[in-house]
Amino acid sequence: MPEGDSVHQLSDRLQFMVGREVLATQLRVPSFALVDFSGREVEDIWPHGKHLFMRFGDQILHTHLKMEGSWAIHLKGDRWRKPGHTARVVVHLAGQPHPRPIEVVGHSLGLVRVFPANHYRETMGYLGPDVLGPDWLIDGRAIARARLLAQPERPIGTALLDQKNLAGVGNEYRVEICFVCGIHPATPVSGVDIDRVLDTTQRLMQANRTSPLRVTTGVKRAGENSYVFGRNHRPCRRCGTAITKGMLGGADLGGQSDELERVIWWCANCQPVPAQYPPGIPVSRAFPGGHG
Repeated sequence: MPEGDSVHQLSDRLQFMVGREVLATQLRVPSFALVDFSGREVEDIWPHGKHLFMRFGDQILHTHLKMEGSWAIHLKGDRWRKPGHTARVVVHLAGQPHPRPIEVVGHSLGLVRVFPANHYRETMGYLGPDVLGPDWLIDGRAIARARLLAQPERPIGTALLDQKNLAGVGNEYRVEICFVCGIHPATPVSGVDIDRVLDTTQRLMQANRTSPLRVTTGVKRAGENSYVFGRNHRPCRRCGTAITKGMLGGADLGGQSDELERVIWWCANCQPVPAQYPPGIPVSRAFPGGHG
């Protein structure tokens, strides 16, 4: 599941593009189908949370993987590993030292758009600080802290997912963060140690910054790398209680009418359900027969 660490790793992998000339471009989305970066160099590539940006002169290509997106690199003429109809972005680059051009292909991307480079701040300024960004320990953490505390009645599990508060946390991290901190995801922000939550968030994500396997338990063996994520009915690694799977979110959740209902996992013993939910929060309900 792509989260902030995945996009930082993707950005690292695509840094070879910087400084190369663009030979051809295909943006296979109607709104930007006529955009062509040919003749320009790739000037910069960077991530912010779950978003990836590429700068071509005075334009920025903004993409988001969502749930199914991926990027592939080929030499021109080689067979693509994924179906051509899933390609949303195709960039042909000068191939030196290779004689053939390089094709960089974004498949099944959830978002593709182009905007002027000088509009970057006003276009993306809504995002919170990047947990893995260079400014996190300078002022990013303080900004994220203030934004989280500005809505004290909001469940910590939904506040962490809100990219306007802090950028990069997805569903897997938010449930693992809550478990490590010993709090149920529906606990109001006002009822948690927000400093511990932020420090745990940064520590877990930074530990996985370059890891191909996301690990929160400290154990890198597949199937033992998470505490609660995807582990419905399986024993808690701390106390043995069966992990519970349910939902958090929905209309008017904590006053947030646009909250999406999302899956959560928790240990009922290590993360007791709050004695009294904030107004408007439906009790999380387990999926009958769910297996995570």
